Amino acid sequence: MSGLSRRRFVSGASAAVAGAALWPVLTPGRALAQDRALAATAARAVRIDGTTLEQVATPVGDGAYKRLAAGPGWPLVVRAELAGAASGRDDRRTGLASFVQFTDLHLTDTESPVRFEYLARLIDSAHRPQEALTVRGASSLVERVNAVRQGPYTGLPFSLVMATGDNTDNHERIELDWYLSVMSGGRITPNSGDLARYEGVQNSGSAEYWNPESALQDSYKAKGLPRIPGFLSGAVRPFDAPGLSVPWYTTVGNHDDSVEGSLPDLGLLGDLYTGSLKVEGCDDATAAALADALLHDPGQAVVLLGKLLAGGGAIRTVTPDERRHPFTPVEFAQAHLNPAYTGPGPVGHGFTKDSVSSGHLYYTFDLADGVLGISLDTTNRAGFADGSLGTGQLNWLESVLKTHSGHWYDSDGGVVRGGSDGRLIVVFSHHTSGTMGNLLPDPYHPFEGRHSGDELVALLQRFPNVVAWVNGHTHTNQIIPHGHTVPERAFWEINTASHVDYPHHARIIEVADNQDGTLSLFTTLVESAAPYRTDFTDTSDPGLAALYRELAYNDPYATPAARIGTAADHNTELLLTKPAT
Repeated sequence: MSGLSRRRFVSGASAAVAGAALWPVLTPGRALAQDRALAATAARAVRIDGTTLEQVATPVGDGAYKRLAAGPGWPLVVRAELAGAASGRDDRRTGLASFVQFTDLHLTDTESPVRFEYLARLIDSAHRPQEALTVRGASSLVERVNAVRQGPYTGLPFSLVMATGDNTDNHERIELDWYLSVMSGGRITPNSGDLARYEGVQNSGSAEYWNPESALQDSYKAKGLPRIPGFLSGAVRPFDAPGLSVPWYTTVGNHDDSVEGSLPDLGLLGDLYTGSLKVEGCDDATAAALADALLHDPGQAVVLLGKLLAGGGAIRTVTPDERRHPFTPVEFAQAHLNPAYTGPGPVGHGFTKDSVSSGHLYYTFDLADGVLGISLDTTNRAGFADGSLGTGQLNWLESVLKTHSGHWYDSDGGVVRGGSDGRLIVVFSHHTSGTMGNLLPDPYHPFEGRHSGDELVALLQRFPNVVAWVNGHTHTNQIIPHGHTVPERAFWEINTASHVDYPHHARIIEVADNQDGTLSLFTTLVESAAPYRTDFTDTSDPGLAALYRELAYNDPYATPAARIGTAADHNTELLLTKPAT
């Protein structure tokens, strides 16, 4: 359906659009301005069902623990910083591409010995009360995409889903198996070690953690988190993941190639991963020193961890599991080629036999007719959370951009003509332009230079057919215009919040030609298919998926308001000058 005209599509969906346009006006209690904005949004869309254009999880109540309910949707915000918004474009618009971005799923083996839950009060990502439910939460997100099926503004069916990194939390083989099964479908047991029980901090009896099944008045219950009998046994219960109904691709993130996303994996901790000793607590001074080392001195972090294991911390014996062994980049690519995980395709999900032999986790793919996707590997195996690009990959990217650009600009601003086609280009990576300052040498390629986000922005701006850079990593919704004195050299950077921290968003992205010298990029956030209402006695699969969202909002160490972003980072129309042919 590439090239589908919105006018032709709407003629077959007018009844649905009319109904969608009316409901915000008829809902009592909403501000008039919000009503009008939502009505205008629905009138411009083909359909809004199942997206945050229709409704959004909203906290209610006055207690310390906030319940979530269905609240008013978020209206479309038109952003014209890079090009003007001409009237009548809805009737002229032709859809070019429609796809979905997942990011930062962080499917977590919560029982793994190589975790730092005892640092949660210092590093909020070290432990989350909802993390035993990451696999069910991700599967519920898949259900939502399967139900929505098409872009709300172009009406084009989704061509694919791209997961932009941190698909696993601690690059363990079992986490990778869960990720591949969630995306392709299959039976999943979200448990490790002893499959008959849960062995993690949430039944430790320590008051430092939320013990959901216990009457213990721990520090989390003091902040309002409830007691939920059957929570942990439900969390580790096998279930059938439906898998995506559309093709999907993978981009690699720092949590997919390093210890807890920050320590270089030099093979020193392999025995700890698969062993039986799990640190569950330490004194405040050691915790502060370890938290600082994780952020600034990975080598010292390994030393401090060794001291804790030698008797300096609270140690728990857990059931060893070889499936916790960390995977290498080559094994990451190889696992995607396993026929058991092909699902709706494509074979390898972007990775090929060459990826396995070379270890290069970057590639190109057809996003839609006339639209090329480029997936980058911005991880740096030297450690630390932030990333960069190696010289070899940067040179490869420049050659790909030249091949698929009718013209481009040299470093002095001169126009160069060439290239076999003039396809539009969307770039994907895990890291953002602002989180690519990690220029330490890659220990596996110590003599190769590393390049920053600013250098990548400068390169992309030389190629007018680059329209968007889509990424994750920050766990925050943020859309950044990268302007230029030459309008066709501008592009949009679209950064989407994670699906482990609230607000648990994925993003629909549509590309459309307005037939007036401009393009529109529509970005629409979606939540999982889980019901908003939770029931502390309901540990069914939908009930657990609902709890996953609500517990994330109530994580006492998280900052959900900061991660949601502004209205200009949610449901948007991003105007852009169409590149000259």
